Amino acid sequence: MSGTPVIGVLALQGDVREHVAALAAAGAQAVPVRRTRELDAVDGLVIPGGESTTMSRLADVFELREPIDKRIAGGMPVYGSCAGMIMLATEVLDGRPDQRGFDGISMTVRRNAFGRQVDSFEAPVTITGIAGEPFHAVFIRAPWVERVGEGVEVLGQVTDGPSAGRIVAVRQGNLLATSFHPELTGDVRLHRYFVDLVRAAA
Repeated sequence: MSGTPVIGVLALQGDVREHVAALAAAGAQAVPVRRTRELDAVDGLVIPGGESTTMSRLADVFELREPIDKRIAGGMPVYGSCAGMIMLATEVLDGRPDQRGFDGISMTVRRNAFGRQVDSFEAPVTITGIAGEPFHAVFIRAPWVERVGEGVEVLGQVTDGPSAGRIVAVRQGNLLATSFHPELTGDVRLHRYFVDLVRAAA
């Protein structure tokens, strides 16, 4: 794709506006997605941070679960941040029994692994494939990845403190996920990385 990719942000709940702004700054045409017809019109999709159990329920209410599953199976690039990482995982620990995601990335994610809202923190994280200084990562009730399956590339880990070594960024094919919220930092390198992934996939 040589032109401007159209990337949707799943607009059921969460940091929708922030991702739309970051994607636009990274060179994409960003649009909210709430309906199947809107999903059909995009080249890639972002699942934002928010509340994963609410997103799971609303994906059914808006009849988006099966269409998103099909687009993922068909190779559509998807990026999930925080709750979006949980939604892309094949296994979720400490989630609700009725919680369902899109089973995109072969990984086990622990929900709210870093603690509650009051335990939110910021830390530098180096992301493989993104040049420059470490990414200023914002963790808010964030998950971490406990295990990855075959074909999953670990892109970033916490380097300091009691959580050092915890996996917080991964990629499997056209699927990308981070525990943290790049949309809140003003640094659009990760969104640009995803925009480039969408271009390459098309």
